[in-house]
Amino acid sequence: MLALLKLLQDGRFHSGEALGGELGISRSAIWKQLQSLEAELGIEVFKVPGRGYRLSAPMTLLNAKEIERNAGDTGWPVFVEASLDSTNAEVFRRLDSGCGAPFVLLSERQTAGRGRRGRAWASPFAENLYCSLALRVDGGMRQVEALSLTVGLAVAKALQASGLEAAGLKWPNDVLVDGQKIAGILLELSGDPADVCHVVIGVGINVNMAVDTTAAIDQPWTSMRQHLGRMIDRNELAGEVLRQLTRYVSLHWQSGFSSVRDEWEALHLWRGRPVALLAGTNATLGGVLGVDDRGAIRLEVDGVEQVFSGGELSLRLQHDS
Repeated sequence: MLALLKLLQDGRFHSGEALGGELGISRSAIWKQLQSLEAELGIEVFKVPGRGYRLSAPMTLLNAKEIERNAGDTGWPVFVEASLDSTNAEVFRRLDSGCGAPFVLLSERQTAGRGRRGRAWASPFAENLYCSLALRVDGGMRQVEALSLTVGLAVAKALQASGLEAAGLKWPNDVLVDGQKIAGILLELSGDPADVCHVVIGVGINVNMAVDTTAAIDQPWTSMRQHLGRMIDRNELAGEVLRQLTRYVSLHWQSGFSSVRDEWEALHLWRGRPVALLAGTNATLGGVLGVDDRGAIRLEVDGVEQVFSGGELSLRLQHDS
């Protein structure tokens, strides 16, 4: 189906005979694949007797070579798949089968995309970025401390470089625009936490998804298309994300989160805001002071500064909690 989509992505009419000739299959096989495109991927195909088939609108598919070229000298090979359950899950399968890190995996869609704390991540076909980066970590998990914050900073910088100047950060690893979520980060580890392990950095960015989508999303969200008023070239954006990740992950490996803390704070959207820090059913109310060198959130609680960290914590503005 992906090969057929590549032929149709220009949005022009193509005859069934020409498509079959390009792919080496019959016209009836082309017809079956077109039906699968509509049924499985939700892609609308116009069928006009005497003219052939075309997509309802042109589509730019992800291209690994173009992404690598846009990213520059990262040293990270890029792979693109049409459909996966989850890019993070597939990366772990490839690591288990002997694929050596580092490498980057993107998918046009996810059937079981995940966010923090097991939440579903809406992943329609060819609209957004679903990207996972596999890195080898030598020397234990201490190097990974606050890495999700550093990754969030890199993603925010990539969005700003792509024209979305309003992109900012919410602790610990969400990127917001006008109070609405536009990107999220999910870090997962495998291996020996005291020695050699792998960290898989999953990044999801709402790029061209329309706000009237039927996707079930349980929090306010937005997309780059919504704010910039135009379609975004996802190959250019993916390259920019990888370029920024190369820079900021390198700084993190060398000097830890403290080396980028000031930059993170400069994009921190909730500093000074009254929040509720949720841990299960417990809530701590306070005002946001910032983050410390280890990436923990600093809150003023009843006039006293307290520091909190942990993967199961969630921050909400008090009027939303």
